[in-house]
Amino acid sequence: MSGNSYLTDRLTPENTGILLVDHQSGLILGVQDHDQNQVRRNAQALARTAKVFGLPIVATTSAPQGPNGPLLPELVAELPQGTPIIHRSGEVDAFDDPAFDEAVRAMNRPNLVIAGVITDVCLMFASLSALGRGYKVHSVLDASGTTNTLARETSLFRLQNAGATLNSTVGVISELLRDWKNPGGPGTADIFGNLAMPFYGAVSASHASAFAAGSGDSRG
Repeated sequence: MSGNSYLTDRLTPENTGILLVDHQSGLILGVQDHDQNQVRRNAQALARTAKVFGLPIVATTSAPQGPNGPLLPELVAELPQGTPIIHRSGEVDAFDDPAFDEAVRAMNRPNLVIAGVITDVCLMFASLSALGRGYKVHSVLDASGTTNTLARETSLFRLQNAGATLNSTVGVISELLRDWKNPGGPGTADIFGNLAMPFYGAVSASHASAFAAGSGDSRG
């Protein structure tokens, strides 16, 4: 019997919330396992996804007045108006902060899409705690990052063994969209082309240019 619950538990705009954990200006400098700018863009993409699909979203920081630094300003700019931003005073696991725990419970969504810097701390502990509280968790790896590949790989084993679904930014957004004819189609194309898949913007622009040229020929 397959353990695949995709058909019953797939992400939808009605059952999903997003958590962004510690995407801070100091911590992002520790991301060495893949491109820092990609992590930044994908975190922004998830924030914009909340706006496109009307998802609840919570962001949090750890001791932002210290060396961890503030939440990335480009990420703040993408957050929907009224997004709770929980500034923790020192709790390593975001769920150990009662205000964060309450903000997540207030979302009232069974599926949580979680990204965090650093992967083996911010992402992992939040994901494990969410699983322990009965949520279904999608840990988004390319909107997270850590200091080295070994730290990432050990985190992936622990997350997967605990029951988290390992996912990507594009994977999450595509699952939410489900059909390009849905209302989120144009917003998804914008997220892909400008943030999550920059090549897609060039492909779309090339297609639009070719279509315009063809239309011009047919009128002639």
